[in-house]
Amino acid sequence: MALATSSSAHSDLHSLESLAGAIAQASAGRPIAMLAVRVPAFEQVAWQSGRADAQRLERRTVRAFLSAARRIVRADDALAHDAGADTFVVAMLAAPREQKAPSPADCRSMVERIALAIAQRSGLAVESGWCVVSQVDPRAGLMPEIEGALERGARERERYGFFAAIGHELRTPLTSIRGYLDTLLDDDLDAQTRQAFLQTARRETLRLGRLVDGMLDFSLLDLSSADVLALSCDVREAIGVACDAVAPQARERGVTVLAQPGPSVRVGLGGDACVQAILNVLDNAVKYGRTGGLICIWVAQELSFACVRVDDDGAGVALAESEAIFSPCVRGSAARGAGRGIGLAIVKTIVERAGGDVSAGPSPLGGASFVLRLPLRGEAIEAESALSAS
Repeated sequence: MALATSSSAHSDLHSLESLAGAIAQASAGRPIAMLAVRVPAFEQVAWQSGRADAQRLERRTVRAFLSAARRIVRADDALAHDAGADTFVVAMLAAPREQKAPSPADCRSMVERIALAIAQRSGLAVESGWCVVSQVDPRAGLMPEIEGALERGARERERYGFFAAIGHELRTPLTSIRGYLDTLLDDDLDAQTRQAFLQTARRETLRLGRLVDGMLDFSLLDLSSADVLALSCDVREAIGVACDAVAPQARERGVTVLAQPGPSVRVGLGGDACVQAILNVLDNAVKYGRTGGLICIWVAQELSFACVRVDDDGAGVALAESEAIFSPCVRGSAARGAGRGIGLAIVKTIVERAGGDVSAGPSPLGGASFVLRLPLRGEAIEAESALSAS
């Protein structure tokens, strides 16, 4: 079935059935790029709020889809949507300019811009993706291609999240190393201080090397339970390493980091992972605390857990955001700069995988307080039990 399109602008949406016929006809001579967007909550809105609300939501979403797509696609491309359905499709039917078809990067950028416009207008979560169609059976419709496009989009976002997390983890030691080296180059330091800075920079370099060596199966993202149970570290040592690593950033903002690490206890978490979790929270406190302010970090035992607490005197965390900020790509309303909302999500992954938890709340200093509850390793639990018995 041929698709009746306008040679000027897209004044109407076409059905997915007619679009399938047009793609089948156009793809006989060349592959066709197809963009797909889905708003899964359409059906839920219809059930919970009624048909009238669902129709109003659909009209808003259609307008957002048309407005965004018309700014991106060409006149001979086709836009499609079936009334009452949750899916919107763009078929790049226009002949390629200078025999150049849209690149994967182009397709990804276009569908993300359309999805963002729909999400902003509808206020709902949106799924998106793209694919290249070489052959379509009009009788079978486009659903297999649409599902494939959305699956590709989900995989691409997953890979992006993975590499964003890896980039975040590599950036932290690099920032520390650069800060110490800049200080060594710019400041007139005594021999003892220079040696201490060089040792810290070397330690961060070694940790960076370990991260690079294991980045493809990086334990911060997916460790087996057997690996977790075999690991332990001294939490007081981990706090010391993390404080040393964050010192250059703290010095740059005039922030004082006051460490009261408490007793030496072992927790059921590998040294690198423990340092990274504490460092990510400290780094967050330095970034969002008050310039020239104070950060306090200390540890205490609570039953079979070591509780590492980091307090700052910044803007704090809104109560409504105290759980959401640990989700990937979510940043608090007080966040500054161009962060990606990865650091706290990784903290939660590390701590929960070890059998602990992390929480955020108000600090006695006036800002935010983060508490990491890390399970004690066996010998530390035995010592705690003996102390309680006495």
